Amino acid sequence: MAAGITTAPTTLTVAAPGKLNLFLHVIGRRADGHHLLQSVFVLLDVCDTLHFSLRADGAIHRQSDLPDVREEDDLVVRAAKLLKREAQNAASPGAYGVDISVDKRLPMGAGLGGGSSDAATTLLALNQLWNLGFSNDKLRALGLTLGADVPFFLYGRNAFAEGIGEQLWPVALPCWWYLVLTPPVHVPTQAVFTHPELTRDTIRLRISDFSANGLGDTRNDLQAVVLKTFPVVSRYLQALQSVSQKSVFGARMTGSGACVFAAFPSEQDARGALDLLQPEYKGFVAQGLSRHPFS
Repeated sequence: MAAGITTAPTTLTVAAPGKLNLFLHVIGRRADGHHLLQSVFVLLDVCDTLHFSLRADGAIHRQSDLPDVREEDDLVVRAAKLLKREAQNAASPGAYGVDISVDKRLPMGAGLGGGSSDAATTLLALNQLWNLGFSNDKLRALGLTLGADVPFFLYGRNAFAEGIGEQLWPVALPCWWYLVLTPPVHVPTQAVFTHPELTRDTIRLRISDFSANGLGDTRNDLQAVVLKTFPVVSRYLQALQSVSQKSVFGARMTGSGACVFAAFPSEQDARGALDLLQPEYKGFVAQGLSRHPFS
């Protein structure tokens, strides 16, 4: 190769981190049916891993099998096709083909944001591999059309969220360790948000008043509905509560479930609590991240 000449990469492997909602308040509902939320998102060091390999023929293919999810419905494939259309609309030259495989570690329907994180990572990775140069703001606008949690993963750091989850402000959080239990059930998000018993009038918090020390005064407004509808989630939460004496603000559910979690000041405390629950209850210990691995 001649001196000074470099070639662009044709493959890329990227981590897609999970997330927790440290609280989730439903403060209203828009005319279009979308719920108005307030939440604090924290990134986790437990991740899916995505592998991308450029194709010269312009085709987009999912190489790994995902049970019960058709390729055309997969958020990863949808994100790639969305970015390809946007690139073609911008008249950017290129074939825009890719093979994508995903090593799943984050369970589906668990409230950990696995699908949204995979979609966001796809947008970030292909923006680089396809040499598009789209801004993060543009990627976040595209990501919002795929799901309300996608902009957070593109934002790339822990955040206070409002709106439907797309209005984001950075927050500083302690370096806690999280014990996350994974009940063996898939909770459908839409069914939770449309449940007639869901509370939708929690008093709005002021971002300027938020403090990690005050998380004990917050809650997950979706939790009561999920516990009533899915008894296994209730059983897992009760078990976690029984070993959370050393936790920072007790045990609660993340997102629309099914996972429940507790934050601990040290890895030793979190793993000690998990040891008391295994093997009957499945779960893992994760550390909070301050930034996305690909940011």
